[in-house]
Amino acid sequence: MTIFTVFFQMLALLIMIGAGYFMTRKGMMDEHTNTQMSKMIVNVFNPMLILSSAANSAGLVSLGTIGTVGAIALGMFAIFIAAGMILSPFFDKAPDQRKIFQMMFVFSNLGFIGIPVVSSILGEEYVVYVTEFLLIYTIVFYTYGVALMDGKFSISSMKSMLNPGTISGFAALLIIVCNIQLPGFIKTAITYLGNVTSPMALVAVGFTLAHSDLKRIFCQPRLYIFSAVKLLALPLLMLPLLRLVTGDTALISVCMIMFGMPIGNMPLILGNQKGIDGTTCSAAIILTTILCVFTIPVLMAVVG
Repeated sequence: MTIFTVFFQMLALLIMIGAGYFMTRKGMMDEHTNTQMSKMIVNVFNPMLILSSAANSAGLVSLGTIGTVGAIALGMFAIFIAAGMILSPFFDKAPDQRKIFQMMFVFSNLGFIGIPVVSSILGEEYVVYVTEFLLIYTIVFYTYGVALMDGKFSISSMKSMLNPGTISGFAALLIIVCNIQLPGFIKTAITYLGNVTSPMALVAVGFTLAHSDLKRIFCQPRLYIFSAVKLLALPLLMLPLLRLVTGDTALISVCMIMFGMPIGNMPLILGNQKGIDGTTCSAAIILTTILCVFTIPVLMAVVG
């Protein structure tokens, strides 16, 4: 797959973001619409895409590969946590904002953006690997992430790990591991529902962009430096290690996409809950989301 092929796939996703921006500016979407859309994505369409990916991959994915992906995901989070601890003081000296930068290094948008990107570039059958990253993401967020922001570990926070995303993730792994063959009509239904995920998620990103201060997003040099480190430098440094673990080019491509994903909303949401100013985090989310349109093709070109 050439760099131009990947770029045009990412450009198609950017156009969908643009559609969301346009509809918002024209008054076709408001806060209530976006909130309801986000709920449908998180609770219905994303889980259906995960399940349909597993249903269509049953019997085609080995247990060894599942174990390899899990190990790679754990390694990714360990490296990102270490990078956040080391590098965050260079981006902000204030203790609260330093925590936010640590969170931004670790918690990428693996689901909302990762699933559409993997699905469009590599194919829906590879979304099942994203499921493992999402499961480990959930565990790391409700342990390390909450502990970082609270200054202590809380068992009660782990109750939130039980949600439609993790339930569908475990169900998907069960389908793969046990080679469960779902009836054709169920496969068709969950596939059609899952296909809604990508355009709706990207339209929601466009809504956020339409309500953002564009000057604040695009006029902060440190955020460009952070984006270069987050989206390019770290993934490229991790590539040699990844090649030591597996020689499967398709699997490497999935993992590199996961490594190079933009910042997710969870650092902003958790920061807001703790009363931390989220202006910089919000700007970084939008900037990295837009820049990944250009950085993902570079990562895919390096993979070959």
